[in-house]
Amino acid sequence: MLESLKLRDALMQRIRAFFHDRSYIEVETPIRLQTPCMELYIDAEPCGDRFLRTSPEIFHKQLLAAGCERIFEVGKCFRQGEFGALHNPEYTMLEWYQAKADYIDILEETRELIRYVWDGAPVDWAVLTVADAFGRYAGWDPVSNYDEDRFDLDLVEKVEPALKDLGGAVVLKDYPLEAAALSRRKECDPRVAERWELYIDGVELANAYSELTDPIEQLNRFEACAARRREMGRTDYGVDDAFIDALGRMPPSGGVALGVDRLLMLIAGRNSLDGLIPFR
Repeated sequence: MLESLKLRDALMQRIRAFFHDRSYIEVETPIRLQTPCMELYIDAEPCGDRFLRTSPEIFHKQLLAAGCERIFEVGKCFRQGEFGALHNPEYTMLEWYQAKADYIDILEETRELIRYVWDGAPVDWAVLTVADAFGRYAGWDPVSNYDEDRFDLDLVEKVEPALKDLGGAVVLKDYPLEAAALSRRKECDPRVAERWELYIDGVELANAYSELTDPIEQLNRFEACAARRREMGRTDYGVDDAFIDALGRMPPSGGVALGVDRLLMLIAGRNSLDGLIPFR
């Protein structure tokens, strides 16, 4: 445990040094909130009359709308019912946003961060579109013919195992719009959202967007998500009005969330979070 604590401490120092060298401001945002950011398969942990955050995203975007241009936060986030070799209900998230950037800018910055904090980081990064990956490994194109259940099943059972077999760093980008509720549409193909996910040795590590800044479209997406959650017997958290209002003032931006515990696991050469999260 002592060695794990030392390794975590060194990682945290390097993360902060990376962002401070690039003129980012470290922020702290609320952990308990009235209205969690709604996503289809993520359930928030109740905490009295509020919820523990699943992400600091709704506050970060309000800070961008208020004039912040480069912000990052390292802090605890929570997801109900998630426990396993790669999951813990309480985990450490690194999330950062840059104004006047898009998901490709954020991808390059993520690559630089990984190299900076990890001496043994993969050198070569493969980039596959979702359409190409599903065509190659699952035999269909979810962009042209989206099927929610089939997409989720084939992602877990066919595509992600194939990405693990490829080894190293693999980026899956350009998701069907239906699978990217908070990201901007691609101008050249409105069926596709500007989203990517990073896998290293098959471990999902980071999720990034060109952020959606249209408050009407975002509200419509939240309402559709809420309807689906109700159909599935999940909680409808409602909509944070301050967040929706802020989107109309937010500049074009890119943002990413990265799992610090999983990154630590990869750096340590482990295949489980056991022993890396104190008091797990």
